[in-house]
Amino acid sequence: MGILSLGMDLVQVERVEDIARRRGERFLERVFTPGERAYCERRKRPALHFAGRFAVKEAVMKVLGTGWAQGVTWTDIEVRREPAGAPHVVLHGATAELARARGIARIHVTITHDGGLAAAVAVAEG
Repeated sequence: MGILSLGMDLVQVERVEDIARRRGERFLERVFTPGERAYCERRKRPALHFAGRFAVKEAVMKVLGTGWAQGVTWTDIEVRREPAGAPHVVLHGATAELARARGIARIHVTITHDGGLAAAVAVAEG
């Protein structure tokens, strides 16, 4: 197996916080799975963790080469945590099918935040 593609995204935490404040529940339901929301809302600074997950979703869309096209939806890209705490991605629905069709067996991700920014890198392996 080898690397098929790479994606990266950078998000201002304040921007995600502002969108969540203005659009409220509608934004959160459209972009984040119930599990992601539960995780972020338990944190001391939820916006920081929402921004990190938003960046992962954007980075994964870049790995897939689709953006929001071809049936890819925000909630079809789910960020979970390994028992030791490392993030990983689970794809659902049309997004999972598209990844399989492109020969992607696994997507590795990492998230970081500092100075009001959240960044994520995704690497597709196939």
